[in-house]
Amino acid sequence: MSTSSRPHVLVTGGAGYIGSHSAVALHEAGFTPVLMDNLHNSDLQAVNGVRELCGEPVPFHQLDVRDGEGLTALFTSLEEAGTPLQGILHFAAHKAVGESVAHPAMYASNNVGGLGTLLEVADAHNIRNLVFSSSCTVYGEPENVPVDESAPFQPAESPYGWTKQASERVLTDHAATHPEHRVALLRYFNPIGAHPSASIGELPLGVPNNLVPFLTQAVAGIRGALTVFGDDYPTADGTCIRDYLHVMDLAEAHVAALKWCLAQKSREAVVRPFNLGTGSGASVLEVIRAFERATGERVPYAMGDRRAGDVVAIWANPSRAKEELGWETKRSLETALADAWRWQQALKTA
Repeated sequence: MSTSSRPHVLVTGGAGYIGSHSAVALHEAGFTPVLMDNLHNSDLQAVNGVRELCGEPVPFHQLDVRDGEGLTALFTSLEEAGTPLQGILHFAAHKAVGESVAHPAMYASNNVGGLGTLLEVADAHNIRNLVFSSSCTVYGEPENVPVDESAPFQPAESPYGWTKQASERVLTDHAATHPEHRVALLRYFNPIGAHPSASIGELPLGVPNNLVPFLTQAVAGIRGALTVFGDDYPTADGTCIRDYLHVMDLAEAHVAALKWCLAQKSREAVVRPFNLGTGSGASVLEVIRAFERATGERVPYAMGDRRAGDVVAIWANPSRAKEELGWETKRSLETALADAWRWQQALKTA
């Protein structure tokens, strides 16, 4: 199928970690991803990797999601070319918990304000299908685990978590006044790993905020020892517990959610949250041990103080995604960590 005959789907934040992997999954499923990114915390290396994996010049536009005029021009140009957008995968957002604590206004402007601008322009161009990159942080410190979609939102543990809660509310309220909108709210847990080809992976600029990229950089000798933030949490080994899923499993979930949106026949708006995770949790120390088993490499680490904004333990009940999207994780924690290390090695030798 030629690029022009495939349904076109906008991927905001398309040069980012999850956006780039989802773009590849979209292409494999018969769509043409249209990448958009302001390159604030991403790199054209990811765009080149996507193009390599797709085997064609996937379109890329350097554009900020808050730029309404730029969005309008992009959507109009696609319509005039006979390739209007059939949907949007919306990833463009700041995502670091610690950074959000230091810069809450920046997070509100970009994450919530950018979503509002995108919705206004999408409405003007009759784009009704949207898959939203939400997060398990909407649940705050959960009362019970595993968490299902009926769990009430607790007070957000960070400004980042608040922006995800607020964005979900914006999408729900917006859809209530716009019939035929189809919105999938994907509340995912902790994506890790990389494409098995090592053509794309997580590429944080500066010091990584997430566990696995810092871990792989520490093992590669790029960073000092990994700091484990807190060893006095009420867990078996004293460290935080998260639900880690392979980024390619997560990417495939976005395609499944888009297909779900396209398949909805109701004349009323449909907004549906889905938890995306493995259904089990691993502590920070368990991740370190799993990495060492998967790669044969020793992880240098030291214990440190707790980090502001971190919840103690959270993992998903992903049964709704399995039942309604036909999706579940296929790849193990060890596979994800081995792929992350392969990606790190490819970066070191590039």
